[in-house]
Amino acid sequence: MAFAPVPRASVSDHVFGQLRDAIVSGRYQPEETLPGERELAGAFAVNRHAVREALRRLQQLGLVRVSQGGATRVLDWRVHAGLDLALSLTQSGDVLPVATLVRDMLEMRACVGIDAARLCAERGDPAVTSAVVRAAEEYAALAPDLPRMAEANIAMWRLIVRGSGNTAYLLAFNSLVAGTLAVGDVPPDGRAAELLDITSHRRLAAAIAAGQGAAAARHARALLTAPVST
Repeated sequence: MAFAPVPRASVSDHVFGQLRDAIVSGRYQPEETLPGERELAGAFAVNRHAVREALRRLQQLGLVRVSQGGATRVLDWRVHAGLDLALSLTQSGDVLPVATLVRDMLEMRACVGIDAARLCAERGDPAVTSAVVRAAEEYAALAPDLPRMAEANIAMWRLIVRGSGNTAYLLAFNSLVAGTLAVGDVPPDGRAAELLDITSHRRLAAAIAAGQGAAAARHARALLTAPVST
């Protein structure tokens, strides 16, 4: 297949991005062999070091396997890749080779957040739950400044997820908010229905402070499944 030559700045990033998207979009199928380093270097008009670095990053994401003899075989990313691939795709700024990725990240965010809210209500110690209530009031005071509310929203949810006592949820949360906002390239004004619902944020915090797991999950669901503007 033909690849576009890339500019000299960050050449490895360009090679990596094009190969990543070619694999995820299915232009290269699992067990198919990628062209050799020399051939790829010629196709991209870069040196072999840039190609080698790009292949190393693809291997770290679980997209390829370097076989004995030096051949690079494509892996099935649905089996071998982790959340790092989703973050790489959402932060790339390219057209996403998985059309539903932002929707999928929103759904994952909701699943983690809803159950973390329930667990925080059931497990959180008084210091944590009091901090959540304070965070909700600090958050409310920022309305209607959506960019600042978006930052405070992450801080409040970090308290809730930490209060859940679930390490896996905390690691997933850290990955979701790394770099850009958890749901990919969704600006704060696209989440206005969620961010401006001050009442539900206060109700969520109150339910957590009262130890009401079911109510906390219900309020979290109302917030995290609010419509997102296109």
